Amino acid sequence: MSLSSPFIERPVATTLLCIAIGLSGVIAYPFLPIAPLPQVDYPAISVSSALPGASPETMASSVATPLERQLGHIAGVNEMTSSSSLGSTNISLQFDLSRNIDAAARDVQAAINAARSQLPVALPQNPFWRKTNPADSPILFLALTSETMRQGEMYDVAIRILQQKISQVNGVAQVFVQGSSLPGVRVDVNPTLLNNFGLSLEDVRTYLAAANANRPKGDIALARRTWSVSTNDQLMKARDYAPLVIAYKNGGAVKLSDVARVTDSIEDIRTAGWANGKPAIVMLIFKQPGANVVETVDRVYKVLPRLQAAVPPSLHLAVLLDGSTQIRATVHDVEVTLLISIGLVILVVFVFLRSARTTCIPSVAVPLSLAGSFGVLYLFNYSLDNLSLMALTIATGFVVDDAIVVIENITRYIENGMTPMRAALEGAREIGPTVLSISISLNAVFIPIFLMTGYVGRLFREFAFTLSITIIISLFVSLTLTPMMCSRLLRRERKSDHGFFHRVSEGCFNFIARVYNSSLRWVLRHQPLTFAVTLGTIALTMYLYVAIPKGFFPQQDTGRMTGQIQADMATSFGLMRGKVEQASDIIQSDPDIENVMAFLGGGGGGGGGGGINNARMFITLKDIAKRKDKANADQVIARLRPRLARVAGASAALRHRLRSDGERRRPGRGRGR
Repeated sequence: MSLSSPFIERPVATTLLCIAIGLSGVIAYPFLPIAPLPQVDYPAISVSSALPGASPETMASSVATPLERQLGHIAGVNEMTSSSSLGSTNISLQFDLSRNIDAAARDVQAAINAARSQLPVALPQNPFWRKTNPADSPILFLALTSETMRQGEMYDVAIRILQQKISQVNGVAQVFVQGSSLPGVRVDVNPTLLNNFGLSLEDVRTYLAAANANRPKGDIALARRTWSVSTNDQLMKARDYAPLVIAYKNGGAVKLSDVARVTDSIEDIRTAGWANGKPAIVMLIFKQPGANVVETVDRVYKVLPRLQAAVPPSLHLAVLLDGSTQIRATVHDVEVTLLISIGLVILVVFVFLRSARTTCIPSVAVPLSLAGSFGVLYLFNYSLDNLSLMALTIATGFVVDDAIVVIENITRYIENGMTPMRAALEGAREIGPTVLSISISLNAVFIPIFLMTGYVGRLFREFAFTLSITIIISLFVSLTLTPMMCSRLLRRERKSDHGFFHRVSEGCFNFIARVYNSSLRWVLRHQPLTFAVTLGTIALTMYLYVAIPKGFFPQQDTGRMTGQIQADMATSFGLMRGKVEQASDIIQSDPDIENVMAFLGGGGGGGGGGGINNARMFITLKDIAKRKDKANADQVIARLRPRLARVAGASAALRHRLRSDGERRRPGRGRGR
């Protein structure tokens, strides 16, 4: 009696059980999230605050420092960095992976409340926080352009309509809008004229705030009815502000237009955005943790026609960068590789076993073991990514070993004269403990990966889990379905049953055995030399381990690049804007570039520039088949770098973006400011 005996004697139940395992994987496969790499939510929180008009030095000393002092008391903070620009401060907190992000958020809010008494009284609103994941990148870039509308008007449409609609799409977490700010009225006061009337800037500010307030007006009540007085005192256009009387001097009224120039503009004039050289509003779309990137992008594509119909006809909404393109191609390539590996394994089994009946058994066991793992991945909320698919590809060689060992042992008993049923029972009983020990030893190899901590440990844990669970399912199949099929399909073959292929392959195998026997005898006769070669191999391996370049992931051409243009802190917005436009034109003129997006200013949210001296660029390359001489991304960067170096007054730098979809960044460690 063995573990396999009940399954061999009950073929119908065994078949139904294995069909259930296979169906669980087939049903779960479409529901598995698709991603370039396993989802690792790194606990991170971003705290932002704004004080319009304040210099970066003022923001750092009066806003960032009090906040950092309180935030630094929070437990589990691994890294705290802050950046201050004109009128804004952003503080990024990265917590230990074991830290609960919701508990950390409560601690952050408490720290902000504790620091409120030390912050400037003039802050228009309390500092606010949001959860972030530094390992995430936008999955989709949209550009809003127009030939007639100004950027402020386009930004208003993007904020009021597009951002809200796209945020409602299932799978979308956040939508950042870059390139401009909301429409506003700007009052440029002439200090000399203001001084002639004996007024100050504070007088003007106080009056404008009072004139623009939307206060309740009360009601009119009679004996039987009441009417509410409702009118809006808010002023929306420059023409409404210009005639305001701000004071009476020397018996005459002083209008706002007498001391200031009033224009329709935007709230923050130190922001700009471009798409392929045209002024544009750029929208960065981020996915929710665990969401299927491909399905989320497809849902956004479905709503784009409705969004285009909801905005004015003069606005054009276009997709400039699709983060799912590389994911689709990469996952498809790995899936094809997996199918090829299964086919090659089955082909090798057929070549060596030389029996179609025998080959049918691993042909069923291998796909069944791989398919069953999909169901387990779904139960544990894992994704279908490069690492999990790579684990399945590697597991193809492991899972076939169990089936071959069982088949070989049962075949040996059949060749000795036993009936297939008796051979299956005896062979499975004998080889069962061996197969079990092999599977346990294979899984023991992955125990260190399960015990790894930090970001790398979480990243490769899914790889180890997928490989381990596939081996476990293979063990179950090898002890149940494989011996059952052997008892029904195998039969003793006679020499008369052997065909031409069997005779030819037998001669090849005998030749290989003779060559191996001769080489083994030679090695045993020259043991000192063999030992010296072994030591040399170990020494060479150790040297190569030290000498070979190391990195987090191998570099690959994903068709995406990012650029950064950074100038001196004293650089004006106008000069910086010209440098960004110049760099964009240079990059756009390259024949291998498809799209170029750039944005400047905006406080750095969602990947923005983070100050008027710092601009970000996102570049997409054409398909490699359409590029000049099929140049890769590194060659394109090398070609652009000398031309970008001629952008005087700013240092322009391009770097190839590295993730599996090519865009995964490893979060930094340490503590800094």
